[in-house]
Amino acid sequence: MFKRSLILAFLAFAAPGFADPPAILNVTVDRQGDLWKFDVTIRHNDSGWDHYADAWRILDPDGKPLGTRNLAHPHVKEQPFTRSLSGVRIPEGMTEVSIQARDSVSGWSSELVTIPLP
Repeated sequence: MFKRSLILAFLAFAAPGFADPPAILNVTVDRQGDLWKFDVTIRHNDSGWDHYADAWRILDPDGKPLGTRNLAHPHVKEQPFTRSLSGVRIPEGMTEVSIQARDSVSGWSSELVTIPLP
């Protein structure tokens, strides 16, 4: 039993890739003429430069990226955090988009948040 606990404890500290993916907590959308602005709130267990949420992107219903917001640094002491992306072109007639987050170790999360466009 002790040996199993020791192995599990070692794995928990030695494998940052097993951390939860970035979670998208909130998205607000604002149309500004022909362009759109997105404010996305993310929570991730950033540990520093070695493992942090480093981007989020907007996808059309077919999974094609419409815009990407790269995150320039870890947010260890700022959780959750909100960042914006302005100037996004959304094709006419599109009624919804999805948001996907990425971290520096695991890459793009398989979790998507789909939101209707106003």
